[in-house]
Amino acid sequence: MAISYMTEDGYKKILDEIAFMENVKRPEISRAIAEARDKGDLSENAEYDAAKEAQGMLEMKISQLKDLIANARFIDESKLNTHTIQILNKVKIKNTRNNAVMQYTIVSESEANLKEGKIAASTPIAKGLMGKKVGDVVEIQVPSGIMTFEVVDISI
Repeated sequence: MAISYMTEDGYKKILDEIAFMENVKRPEISRAIAEARDKGDLSENAEYDAAKEAQGMLEMKISQLKDLIANARFIDESKLNTHTIQILNKVKIKNTRNNAVMQYTIVSESEANLKEGKIAASTPIAKGLMGKKVGDVVEIQVPSGIMTFEVVDISI
């Protein structure tokens, strides 16, 4: 499993999600399995099969999240700067072809959420922007071709 970088906030969210799964979802599924078992013949019991499958999926998700936090490294937010683009920076970029301005915060994989303007550091755009300065023009290979962006602003 690869190391994943995250903020303390992101780490806490994952711990909360694990606790919810273990303390709420796991007992719910156990009850569903017990109820289905009480209905008799397990060989033709779709409810039982569905509950067992849900249990397997839940345990797999819990295991994945535990692996993620076991390999987590915290980002020291006190060491962030805005000289060059790095993880946790807010970046304002301009598409040089259509002058559209976009703003993203570069975050870890586990904290990415495009609706909130948070892109993972592993995305092509974030990778292409890392280490760049305000005023730099960057060509980035994206699935639809090559896009050119100008770095307009870097903030925390």
